[in-house]
Amino acid sequence: MSKSETNAAGTSSGPPPADFYKPETYTAEESLGYTMKRILACVSQAVEGELVEPGGPTYPQWVPLHKLHASSARTVAELARECQLDTGAMTRLLDRLEAKDLVRRVRSQEDRRVVNLELTPEGMSAAQKVPAVLSRIHNEVLAGFSEAEWKQLKSYLQRILENAQRKQAACSRAAGQGVSR
Repeated sequence: MSKSETNAAGTSSGPPPADFYKPETYTAEESLGYTMKRILACVSQAVEGELVEPGGPTYPQWVPLHKLHASSARTVAELARECQLDTGAMTRLLDRLEAKDLVRRVRSQEDRRVVNLELTPEGMSAAQKVPAVLSRIHNEVLAGFSEAEWKQLKSYLQRILENAQRKQAACSRAAGQGVSR
């Protein structure tokens, strides 16, 4: 491991930071985060435009429906983690999904403290639409990319995510130790 890949504590901190942005020339409109947020907003609006029916689930409600359908989460806590929401926000979202008869909460027979989640038949029907719509919209926004460019873009985004997660973990550790940045 090179010296640039270790921090003061001697643990791996990843590659050294880039030097692309400068305070004197920085503009939010050219920042990575702003561009990514705009892309996400455009894709979200396109998905909502295709999935949302009057009285049906909203775009934020489609994510947990899809996660439940894909079986990546079964409890409120798991679904909150998967959707990157705090448990309070997840509870409010589930209240709305339950009111629309798309999800039901079922107490675990093994541990009464655990609340399992199930899609209702209406929820299952709604959730089954999501992969086709997401695939179509993602393919539309990737128009003009070759398969090699798409794979390269995914690898770049994965690297950015790993760097961001490393930074997030370092900030969490520093906050836990009372270290000011």
